[in-house]
Parts: sequence; C-alpha cells; structure tokens
Amino acid sequence: MKLLPKIFAAEDVRKLRQDLLPGLCAEIRETIIETVSKNGGHLGSSLGAVEIITALHYVFNTPEDKIVFDTGHQAYAHKLLTGRYDKFGTIRQLNGLSGFLKRHESEYDAFGAGHASTALSAALGMAAARDQAGKTHKVIAVVSDGCLTGGMAYEAIQNAGHIRKDMLVVVNDNQMFISNRVGALGAFLTKLLTKDSVLKVENRVKNFVENKFVNAAGSIIKVARRAKGMLLPGMIFQEMGLTYYGPVDGHNVDQLIEVLKDVSSIKGPVILHVVTQKGKGYKPAEEKPIAYHGVGIFDKEAGTVQKSDRPAAPSYTKIFSRTMLKLAEKDEKITAITAAMPEGTGLDGFRDKYPKRYYDVGIAEEHAVTFAAGLAAEGMKPVVAVYSSFAQRAYDQAMHDVCLQDLPVVLALDRAGVVGEDGPTHHGVFDYSFLRTIPGMNIIAPKDENELQHALFTALESGKPFTVRYPRGEGEGVVMDDEFKTLPIGKGEWLEKGSACTIIAAGNRVYPALNAARKLKAEGVDCGVINIRYIKPLDTALIDEALGQGKNIVTVEDNVLAGGFGSAVLEYLSSTGRPYRILRLGIKDEYVQHGKPAQLYGLLGLDEDGIAENVKKFIKN
Repeated sequence: MKLLPKIFAAEDVRKLRQDLLPGLCAEIRETIIETVSKNGGHLGSSLGAVEIITALHYVFNTPEDKIVFDTGHQAYAHKLLTGRYDKFGTIRQLNGLSGFLKRHESEYDAFGAGHASTALSAALGMAAARDQAGKTHKVIAVVSDGCLTGGMAYEAIQNAGHIRKDMLVVVNDNQMFISNRVGALGAFLTKLLTKDSVLKVENRVKNFVENKFVNAAGSIIKVARRAKGMLLPGMIFQEMGLTYYGPVDGHNVDQLIEVLKDVSSIKGPVILHVVTQKGKGYKPAEEKPIAYHGVGIFDKEAGTVQKSDRPAAPSYTKIFSRTMLKLAEKDEKITAITAAMPEGTGLDGFRDKYPKRYYDVGIAEEHAVTFAAGLAAEGMKPVVAVYSSFAQRAYDQAMHDVCLQDLPVVLALDRAGVVGEDGPTHHGVFDYSFLRTIPGMNIIAPKDENELQHALFTALESGKPFTVRYPRGEGEGVVMDDEFKTLPIGKGEWLEKGSACTIIAAGNRVYPALNAARKLKAEGVDCGVINIRYIKPLDTALIDEALGQGKNIVTVEDNVLAGGFGSAVLEYLSSTGRPYRILRLGIKDEYVQHGKPAQLYGLLGLDEDGIAENVKKFIKN
C-alpha cells in the first residue's frame, strides 16, 4: 500500500509509525525520479536530502516550527510531504509548482530560496522575531555544505554566536555544491567534516572506555559522541559560538530522528552535521552528480538525457567556452574565474587546459569580482563567468572595485534574459538596469553566437571594464567567422530600414524583432530594424538616423523596463528636442514566473508575434 498519496500535510507524516518511514522515503525517491525524468529539474540534491526532510517533518511541528532551506535544490521531498503531492507533476511547468521555495505557494515554505548562502541569516532573523514576540516555536535551517563557501553564511554564523538565539542548523554535507567543492575552506571541510574520519576517533574512544570502564561504557560513549564534535570537525563552529554535533548518517532516518529529538531541546545556536550522498537511490545520479544536479528530460531506466531530433546549433555557453580557449592560446594574460559553476558557465574546458590560469572561488560572487579586480590591477585580463541572476550579488564590487578604478575586468553574463523553468530567482532580467548606472562600464549584448565570439574578443582587447551579456540555450545557427574582429565600441548596425517605424532591438530579441518586421512588411507596414549591440555606450548617431526615417521608435529587450535599454533610448530622445514617439517593449515592474522560455516570451509579448502585434497597435494609435 502506497503511503505518499495519503500524505496531505506534514501532520500526516507524524501520524505514521516510525518503522514505516524508510518505505515512505523510497516512495519519495521514486516519485522525484519519475517526475524529474519528465519535467527536468534538480535531481541529485533532492534525492540526497530525502531522509533529512522526512525526519525533520516527523520530529518538528511544522508549519508552526519553521524550516528554512538554503536554495531549493534539495527541497522536492519537502514539497511532497507538505500537501503538494497531487500537484507535483506540474513542478517547473507554466502555472505549476515552483522548483524552489515560495512563501505564497505554501505555509510550509517559511522563506523563499533560489540563491545560496541565505538560510542562516533568514533563520536567525526569524528566531529573533520569535523571541521578540514571546513565542516558543523552533527554527531550523537546512544548509547544503557548498552554501558555506559563501561569505554571507559566515556573517550570519558570527552574528548567531553573538546574539545566541535558539536555532538548529542542519548542514547537509554531500561533499559537493553544484560542482566539486574547492578552496581552502572546502579542503578543510572535506578533511574534517567527514563521517569516516570522525568514526575512527569514536571507535578509539569507545575501545578505551570499554577496556577501562566496562560498567560505565554505555553512558560515557554518549558523552564521547558529543565531545568528538568539540575535539575535531566542529572546532570552527565552536569557536564562533555555535554548539556542534555530528556527523551522523544522513540516510538513516531512525538515527536522524533520534539525534534531532536530542538536539531540539538544546539552548542557543546548534549545528548538526549530516553526511549524505548526492543522487542517493538513483545510480546514474550517484555516479554523475554534476550532470544530474540540474537535468533535462531523461529516460529513467537507461539514465540517458533526451536529445532533440534536429541538429542543434551550439549553445551560447559552448561558443563562449570555445572562444575563451582560442583567445587564451594566444594571450597568456587571459584568466578565467567562476563561482562554483565551471560546467554551467562553460569554463570546465578552460580549467582542464589552463589550470594555472583558472580559479573557482566557490559560491562567492562578490569575492570573484574583487579578486578579478586584483588580477587586473597586476596586468592580467580576467574574465568572470557568472549567471546574470547571480551577478546582481556583486553590484558593489563591480562599481567600487572595478569601474571606479577603470580596471579591465570582463563580466561574462550567461543565462541573461528569461531562462525558463527555474523561474524568478534565476531569470537574468535586471543586468541592463543595474550595470548601466555604473560610470565606465561598457555593456554589449550580441545578437547571435558569431557576434558573441567577436564581443568577447573586443572586451578583452579594450582594456576597459566590460560586460558581455548572452542568453541560455542554443544559438541562431549562423555561420561562424574564422577570424576574430573588433566590434567598434558604442556602434550598432542597421539590419533593415523602414518608414513606418524603426524597431531597435538588443541581444536575443534582435531576430524576433527582425522576423516581426518582415511579417509586418508582408502586411504593408514598413518597419526598419536596428541591432543596437551596445547597451552602453549607446549609439546615438544610429538613433538619430532612425529619427530621420520617421518619428516612431520601438525598443525591444528581455530586461525590466525600469532603467533598462529602452529607458536609455528614451533618455537620449528626450534630450534631442526632436519630435518622436516611442514604445518600449520589455518586462514590466513584476517578476516573471517559471515556464518554458518560448511560453514566457509569448506571455510577455516579446516573441515575434507579440512584437508585431504591439507595433501595429502603436502605429495605428
């Protein structure tokens, strides 16, 4: 008899006999594998956290007791145990469940989670609010070990040790974050925070006690198990004012329940170190945890990811990777930096070929950018490859450490624009706005993969702060030039001219705009198209030429309208004193939901049909 379909709330978990929980965990795993094989999603980390989440809901009185997750990658079991089993098949689909934690989706989602290293700060704030309100519920943070490479986590830890609020931090140690854990701290944790090394000490203590104090062995061993954390892996946390327990087996649900009950009554901030295996219960994910961290649709029996029937154009990430390798071969000063995402950003090839010029700084975007500024200050040509939605975490560093000093750091922003099923925490739709405000920052948005390779070459040759912004997914399938060329800074290009209006498009909206213009011309509406190419500096001479064609201007971007590319054009037009009419197409003052990119661009009116329809209405009015 299946248990999971009868779980409508976490209290139903607490009603089960404890001996039934291993079977429930097996059902959860099978449901996650089945669903992710059809929808895609974050598989490995969620499989690894099944027993932790089950034990937490079994021991604690959720949702009154609050569980805060660091990122939502590990939280699929949480959704299944909190009344969302019947909707789980819709996860990451348009109008379906989010792949992350969302407060408005469920009362059990105590705090939203998409980016890393935030749970400790949020949980500490919630614990302080509880005490201020005179309440007594528990606050638990579930933190993946990779999230502890982020500086914000340590800001929270030192504050927690200072104000001493009651809270439990469960460190889910699977020896990885998205890629392999790196850095001095990673090496420290890998050496010390492992189950086997501590068990050896425990066994030596146990043998000593049993030989010397036979009758007292049982009770003293319990003390020894607590003391080992003070002696070995918990030193760093103990010194910062937190009480450390563990490590414990993260896949033994009975042991987890026993330990959680023990630590739940301890006063002050407590860290429980739990060792898990990423991808647990699904062999392909166990063997290839990086590939199965975030995976597309796959055959669950064969463990193979589904591929498109048609020949695919290379992805923008792949073109970036190839270009970096070609350029680095001729220029030894080119250096690559990633924040724990070598495969995601395409820097794994650079890492393998040029290991001495490659740096993975962990989940620490702020450090990555200032580290790059230090490299640039000493004559290197650093490229920081990061997802657009993570770059916003390093705004101050880009402004204060890079641009203020006019240092030649290149920010390569992958996954710019609408990215799809990961939703609002991952859509890269703010970078035009926050980077455009920084003096000295050059921003280029290539229209296709060929222009991307030239944009990267231009950025590295410029000797200036530069942002190269490109989308997720396949390129346009254009012919690639054999030789690199410089794209003159601040210069765009006419693609077609027209008298009814000029559509000025940026980045991956150029081809939809061009298709929309051709569609309109077939209907008798004569529209021109400009590939603006540079968001900053803006090609004002080209805009003047567009006004010479006619006063109707339409801008198209996959960025928020507030402060975006269209705003830059409007700012210039308002300063000319010439007559103009402008329609800005982009993302309104709202977060974009999750769904397939094509669906979302359609809903936003930014696909070719939406652009054409909006232009027709604009001209008619």
